[in-house]
Amino acid sequence: MTYLDTLKHPVIRRLSLIQFISYFGTWFSQVAIFSMIVSFGADEIMIALTATMAMLPAVVLAPVIGLIIDKIEFKKLMSILLLVEISMTLGFIFINSLKYVWVLMLLIFIRSSAASMLFSAEMALFPKLVSGEMLKNTNEIHSVIWSLCYALGMAVGGLVTYYVGFDMAFAIDALFYAVAVLLLIGLKISIEKITHTESNFEMLKSGFNYLKSQKKILHLILLHAAIGLTSFDALITLLADFEYKSIIAVPLAIGWMNATRALGLMIGPFFISKIISKDNLHYFFILQGIGIILWSQLEYNFYFALVGLFITGFFITTLWSYTYLLIQEETETKYMGRVISYNDMFFMLSNVTTALFIGYASKWGLSLEGITFTLGLGFFVVAGYYLWFKKQYIDDEK
Repeated sequence: MTYLDTLKHPVIRRLSLIQFISYFGTWFSQVAIFSMIVSFGADEIMIALTATMAMLPAVVLAPVIGLIIDKIEFKKLMSILLLVEISMTLGFIFINSLKYVWVLMLLIFIRSSAASMLFSAEMALFPKLVSGEMLKNTNEIHSVIWSLCYALGMAVGGLVTYYVGFDMAFAIDALFYAVAVLLLIGLKISIEKITHTESNFEMLKSGFNYLKSQKKILHLILLHAAIGLTSFDALITLLADFEYKSIIAVPLAIGWMNATRALGLMIGPFFISKIISKDNLHYFFILQGIGIILWSQLEYNFYFALVGLFITGFFITTLWSYTYLLIQEETETKYMGRVISYNDMFFMLSNVTTALFIGYASKWGLSLEGITFTLGLGFFVVAGYYLWFKKQYIDDEK
């Protein structure tokens, strides 16, 4: 089954278009946010905390997110969340100095809460619509769209921010979300409605107990969370500020670096998707580590670093989508929303930890090359963990 065959499904096709527009908007304004705080004179810790604030909601709100996803009809929930994202994005316009950085972080937190909930709701919806090869393709299409939007959003966002400024970039971003809301009006979803008779507390408790009893799913969640070691927003911003600003303007450097990595994210699945399996997954974790280490050795030169970033991004999308698929396949439908939200919690906790490590390690004097090298080594540890998991849970099934 090809990606085009999968996109013939009317709900998958419409959701994919909505995803494209909303994700593009998210990354479009990301460049403006980081360029803005750099222009205000933010230090390493402030940059790391700003990156962290975008990831924190999925960590602290996971149980509530899962409960909401399992109880509220998808289309209604999606409409509310997109409107919240529009409101928060327009709020960025009123930030004009580091004195209001706490307001900026609050707005980012609320917008990211809506985005996290929307993402988890979509990933919980897909297994209810399709299964097997079609579900695998749907995950990969979702990942490719994310990567394409990351590339285009960062590149175009960098150019727009450079030429027309932060405020105009935020206003344009809000328009993208508005278009997504209009497209949502025509979305028709026909799935069996699961009625939950439990109280909210009982649902929280049963979801937690289900996950605690599923050791295999817990290990898969940890493996998926390891992809958070590729959370490079803070690292790329620091490289643009410390290493490359004498060569290229900070907004352009951030935009082109992220766009180049995202190009790898987008192209990689077309080569890797057909060959990755439970039997060889550990090799791809090792290749991911090698790619990051190679990038660390090329960071001294902006243009060589772009090559390293492309290679670094080549494996990420497939690793992300394949480990997500393994979790979806192991989870019972009635618990899907809660398990997916806990999975996203661990994934974002990994992202937060990575961002804070980058910020504090740089503040304490570790070179950016050394920080990148360390993140690459982490994937060799993950490969070893997967080999142990495979022996314990997969080989015994054969």
